[in-house]
Amino acid sequence: MTDFNGRTILVTGASGGIGGATVRHLVAAGAQVIASGRNVEHLDAIAAETGAEPLPFDLTSEDSIRDAIEGRDIWGVVNSGGWGGEIASPQETDIDVFDKVISINARGSLLVTKYASREMIRQERGGAIVNVSSQASLVALSGHISYGSSKAALDNITRVSALELGKYGIRVNAVNPTVVMTPMSAWYWGRPDIEGPFLEAMPLGKWATEDDIAGPITFLLSDAAGMISGVSLPIDGGYTAR
Repeated sequence: MTDFNGRTILVTGASGGIGGATVRHLVAAGAQVIASGRNVEHLDAIAAETGAEPLPFDLTSEDSIRDAIEGRDIWGVVNSGGWGGEIASPQETDIDVFDKVISINARGSLLVTKYASREMIRQERGGAIVNVSSQASLVALSGHISYGSSKAALDNITRVSALELGKYGIRVNAVNPTVVMTPMSAWYWGRPDIEGPFLEAMPLGKWATEDDIAGPITFLLSDAAGMISGVSLPIDGGYTAR
């Protein structure tokens, strides 16, 4: 049920941790993967490791996205590309940072969906899209006014896209992970005053790994999830169940 032979799946953010792990999972399941990302060096490395096709493009540019996607026989998409922005309260936020976070996380994912779904409809084979959202869209997290807002917008893009694309046999879902503890996130989430209280509030009491997120993404893309569409799936150790 997780056999992707003959299916081409575009993964944005493939030069990052969750995106890279997703590429590995999909290739292992037989998919032909197109890997997109901002860091060309990391993108080339994941392509060399897995055999994925590297395809860098700019998530803030509609022209770049359209030129990269048009005419490709894409069956599925993982919108994993994103940017964290800043840690700031509403009264302290830099609105230019807010605009950039929205541009990448929400607008960029919508543009990828816009052009990829056209190619999916053209082929008349159905397909699946998974958007990588965040627990920050489901509950209020201090300092996450920009990031949380962008992911809440992405959740709505997920729901409306599921509604609009269902008639073409295209399913659209989101995953909403908790923090994946990487060197990039440790500067904030690794602080004792942040990490301790947060993990105490989480029933499972541990940070997620990239594979913890890539596994459910692969499932939602697969035929095993053939009747699942329009959901936002928390992968958060029970945090949002409080």
